[in-house]
Amino acid sequence: MSAAANEAVVDGDWEYQPLRIPPGVSRRAAATQLAIHAEFAGWELSRVLLFSDGTRKVWLRRKRRPAHAGLPGIII
Repeated sequence: MSAAANEAVVDGDWEYQPLRIPPGVSRRAAATQLAIHAEFAGWELSRVLLFSDGTRKVWLRRKRRPAHAGLPGIII
């Protein structure tokens, strides 16, 4: 699985990460990779496009994180 530009796109309260899944990747392997993105990076599936050659274009999304989250109780 590869990122299109490897950069998330911000739209309002959400950020989106486009991914391209090559045609040779099985459905089970793709689901496993997407589950890893969800579990460890907080992404959820937003949209999937399936092309005639078997390539999938996937958009993941997650709520934007505050730029200066900092640690609780610490004033910057």
